[in-house]
Amino acid sequence: MDETNPFETRFREYDAWFDAHENLFASELLAVRSVAPPRPPSPRWVEIGVGSGRFASALGIPLGVEPADGIAELARARGITVLKGVAEALPLEDGSVDAAYLITSLCFIEDWERAFAELARVLAPRGTAIVAFVPSDSPFGRLYTDAGQSDPFFRRATLRPRRAVVDALVEAGLPVDRAVHTLTGDPATANERVEPPEAGWATGSFVVLHSVRSAP
Repeated sequence: MDETNPFETRFREYDAWFDAHENLFASELLAVRSVAPPRPPSPRWVEIGVGSGRFASALGIPLGVEPADGIAELARARGITVLKGVAEALPLEDGSVDAAYLITSLCFIEDWERAFAELARVLAPRGTAIVAFVPSDSPFGRLYTDAGQSDPFFRRATLRPRRAVVDALVEAGLPVDRAVHTLTGDPATANERVEPPEAGWATGSFVVLHSVRSAP
């Protein structure tokens, strides 16, 4: 365990954000749900960077991959099976999942191009990739970047611009065929209400991209 990693030692602080920002979380969850595939009875779904399992448990994702043992405890307590691993080298077989989710963890991945290649590798033909992230070129992105040096979690984060994320998915063989966004206003008031998602990825502080892996 890396004692300098706050996701190992201060993970309850990170998880508490969801309780303190209930409407923000609800807005993000609505956006992800709006592009998620229908959930089958026994889904071969995985969330990469599952964290504390908040999204996975709400979306019915049974499996997660997470490098930090500390925060993985919370995901397991929420009923998620968690495999230890990183996005750049997933502990999953080729073509073994029908839907792979990467939700708010992109900024904590060092080699995101490699992570997207792994995302494509583990997806079955016509499998779905869902990538949800806070763009660097958004109000929340600028807020998190400015707070990064003083925040123990975002000090480890590197946010990316929305166009770069779309292009990297295309390069990995996962062209974006649908996108939504939410959190379009001032971050200071964003938790005052639940904001329904709107189509497109060119605006908003929380963007969700939907891609389908092409058949070989």
